[in-house]
Amino acid sequence: MFQFLLFALVGCAAAVGHYGVLILLSEAFAVAPVAASAAGFIVGGVISYILNYGHVFRSDQKHLPTAGKFVAVALTGLAFNSAVMWILAHEAGLHYLLSQVAATLIVMVWSYTANRYWTFAGSPAG
Repeated sequence: MFQFLLFALVGCAAAVGHYGVLILLSEAFAVAPVAASAAGFIVGGVISYILNYGHVFRSDQKHLPTAGKFVAVALTGLAFNSAVMWILAHEAGLHYLLSQVAATLIVMVWSYTANRYWTFAGSPAG
């Protein structure tokens, strides 16, 4: 349970990057919500990898294979994120930030499970 809470805390840091880019691109540059969210997702992903590798899972694995797995999990998460954003913001007409909150919750569950049991499996805290 502690590890999941730490993962969620790291997720908050990543969300600041993700939502910051999303809002900046959407509000200042009129980028469509799905594209702005995808750009923010990448920024959040970099923050997430660095903090999860070093602090949540305390990985001692080599970066190249671990980062490859992390990217695979993140790309799947990006697909989930984009699908939820498309359905809620574009099709259902919900505000893009409400849509993003729903997408974030879904992706958080996916990401924790996949990273815990695949990406960082075998790490001291994995």
